[in-house]
Amino acid sequence: MALPFVAAGASIAVAVVAGLGERRRRRRVDPDRVGVVDWRSVQMAALLAAAICFSLGVHLAG
Repeated sequence: MALPFVAAGASIAVAVVAGLGERRRRRRVDPDRVGVVDWRSVQMAALLAAAICFSLGVHLAG
């Protein structure tokens, strides 16, 4: 029963790491360097997954 809440917490952790990656990308010295990962998309997907997992956990607990 706690699995959706653990998944939501893990998704939030991924979103925080993606936010740090995006911050690092914005502050880089050479703006012409191409990044491999689109951190904004990763962050939005992780936040969406966290919201879904949290709502699923609340639904299953109640």
